[in-house]
Amino acid sequence: MARKELYYTVSGTKGRDEGKMFYIQEMPASQAEWWAIQVGMAMSRNGVEVPDDLSSMGMAAMAMHGLALVAKIPAVEAKPLLDELMACVQAVPNPNDKKIQRTLVESDTEEVATRLKLRMEVFKLHVDFLLPASA
Repeated sequence: MARKELYYTVSGTKGRDEGKMFYIQEMPASQAEWWAIQVGMAMSRNGVEVPDDLSSMGMAAMAMHGLALVAKIPAVEAKPLLDELMACVQAVPNPNDKKIQRTLVESDTEEVATRLKLRMEVFKLHVDFLLPASA
């Protein structure tokens, strides 16, 4: 089975990124596993308390809490982890031709909110296996 992927279009912001499209692809399993281990180790080193029922909260709650927990890691440790999430994102310069995708360049995202939303979408793509069985 292929890795999960999605297209994300910035909408409802009325900002400089309005209408821009991005392609997001899940990390390979080995990379995602190592990313999660590094996050867990960094949280442990820094005394971050993880809610006991985190995995049963559903995807949106996991994504919300997960990134909030990463935010409690010192910046020097969190930056490479957050950068690795953004490496899953590519620009789609022409939304009418989704076949053309490329690595992000600085000018692809002009709003901080866009970067935060993209990072959240990447995180959600990786934690959707945590959806409760009844969902």
